Amino acid sequence: MEKRAELVFIPSPLVGHLVSTVEIAKLLLLRHRQLSVTLLLIPPPSSDHSKASSYAHSLASSTPSSVAARIRFLHLPPPPGAKPVPSFSPATFSTFLESYKPAVRDAVSQLGLTGSESESDSARLAGFVVDMFCTPMIDVGDEFGVPSYLFYTSGACALGLYFNLQDLHDELGLDPAELKDSDELSIPCFVNPVPAEALPTAARDKVNGGSSAFIGRARSYRRAKGIMVNTFMELEAHVLQSILGEGKTKIPTVYPVGPILGPVNEPSNEVGSTKIMKWLDAQPPLSVVFLCFGSMGSFGVDQVKEIAGGVENSGYRFLWSLRKPPPKNTLPLPGENASPPEEVLPEGFMERTADIGRIIGWAPQVAILSHPSIGGFVSHCGWNSTLESVWCGVPIATWPMYAEQRINAFQMVKELGLSVEITLDYKKELWKESSRIVGATDIERGIRVVMEEDSAIRAKVKEMKEKSRKTLLEGGSSYASLGRFIDDVISNMP
Repeated sequence: MEKRAELVFIPSPLVGHLVSTVEIAKLLLLRHRQLSVTLLLIPPPSSDHSKASSYAHSLASSTPSSVAARIRFLHLPPPPGAKPVPSFSPATFSTFLESYKPAVRDAVSQLGLTGSESESDSARLAGFVVDMFCTPMIDVGDEFGVPSYLFYTSGACALGLYFNLQDLHDELGLDPAELKDSDELSIPCFVNPVPAEALPTAARDKVNGGSSAFIGRARSYRRAKGIMVNTFMELEAHVLQSILGEGKTKIPTVYPVGPILGPVNEPSNEVGSTKIMKWLDAQPPLSVVFLCFGSMGSFGVDQVKEIAGGVENSGYRFLWSLRKPPPKNTLPLPGENASPPEEVLPEGFMERTADIGRIIGWAPQVAILSHPSIGGFVSHCGWNSTLESVWCGVPIATWPMYAEQRINAFQMVKELGLSVEITLDYKKELWKESSRIVGATDIERGIRVVMEEDSAIRAKVKEMKEKSRKTLLEGGSSYASLGRFIDDVISNMP
């Protein structure tokens, strides 16, 4: 009789991470009928817990009934005496997640899973699948005597950079926080020298404990039994071959299983989404530039005015997801922080562009990028957005802001030639204000380049689109990699 196995997923309380975690869980259940999944949901710091719970459930609403019966969501209670997180620096966010270890331990103890062969008909606990930020939970997996696997929601380029920078730190004493913007690094997982300004936000931050947390996280990744990465071999071949061929230090088995995308009909305001799609239906093919900067992609008034100037001067039709900044130190959810009042825009902008553009709040991004009228995408280069642009065949004009977005943009522009550059060094930290304004002229130039219909970049993106679709089908590289992961999970059950 085939073993019944259950995986416990622990996503971090960030919207982009939660979306891809639910989607990979659903995909695993579709591939293996004796597998079940429990997602332990950590409430977002300083956000409405009920809204976060509702959003997580809605992500699974389109799941086939055969899968829905084998996936459950458990909401973890805040630790006793928990206080609001004062900031989102790397150190405080790590401490916040660490505080949920007792809640995870208690929740798993109450699942009624067996840890070894027994006469019980219950599923056996096969292991933990922890988010890239939730590595403290590997300790809990060890307590239960089960392997822990990492689900790396970003790309292989960021994962490889973690390992490479840890090696440089441990072997040469290099602290990435001490690098100057002019410094360049020769890093095995990249073809071109990597400028220091392209390194992830945390790696460059010493004041808030970012660089030490960055190196510590890389060490914790090596404790995992295996690492699922939301990418595919055809997109990041050089990086993956560099990681897989690593010989100096132990790196767990890497499984490229992407692209894992959010649902086309993602949870959002249905009335608003219908209006958006109807407007797009009325536009010519490849005529609209879409501007969207992710769940935390809001700007101050001065920057909004520069974007508006660049958009208007470009002359292209546009769809702009413009939202007011969320309250300080909160994590916004879909539908929150609708577009700000007109006074943040240049005087007369709405009237002058009424025939060619629309400003919206939260955007159903996959549905928009899939629309034939979309010709270009101005993006922060979060990894979910990057994969969605590839899947839909829409080239990006890069505007990275924080986290690993600059290295994603560097790879897409310099390494792969799949994007154009607005800026690669815009610095918006989650725990402090940015002092740099990107000018309307640079924004206009980026829009004009990304919207060129017969460009070499558009042709390359179209080719990669076809590869992204094939890799998930039977016989594709990600299909095979996910199968190997499932086989390894089953064979390594206690």
